[in-house]
Amino acid sequence: MKQLSQEQKNELLQILKTRFEQNKTRHKDIEWEAVVTKLETNPNKLWSLDLMEETGGEPDVIGFDAKTNEYIFCDCSAESPKGRRSVCYDHAALESRKEHKPQNSAEALADEMGILLLTEAQYRGLQQLGKFDLKTSSWVQTPESIRKLGGALFCDRRYDTVFLYHNGAESYYAARGFRGILKV
Repeated sequence: MKQLSQEQKNELLQILKTRFEQNKTRHKDIEWEAVVTKLETNPNKLWSLDLMEETGGEPDVIGFDAKTNEYIFCDCSAESPKGRRSVCYDHAALESRKEHKPQNSAEALADEMGILLLTEAQYRGLQQLGKFDLKTSSWVQTPESIRKLGGALFCDRRYDTVFLYHNGAESYYAARGFRGILKV
């Protein structure tokens, strides 16, 4: 099991609490005490949140799933997390590059972190809570039918509108990363 030291845990919880209190519009009707109780009993999830924070994601609570009784954390950094940019879409795309390979892929990095890439619907939902990716873009989960043909999807916000685009899955850019979602 992946765990943080007590000092790391305390530091992360303080960061998350401060962000939670400063952005109440993202999680109306959710109390911090209930969130921290869930976090305290899920050390693996705390470890994932720490990696989200460490890579520049600025994770925050954006909702509650009543069906699963879980709080939903998402990367809420203004731009795609800095420590997760310049990645292609998935491992197959990474392996297909003959030269100038990126360090990693979005799906592999998300898996290592214990988080998921946002779906298009989740990305659009996040954009209802603020204005994100005004200068960057973020890979989103891509349907297998598109992926089989070599493509992958990404989103951004321009002209006060959220756009969904396609690109070759093997492509990577300094301004494209991915946002993660985690249920606790």
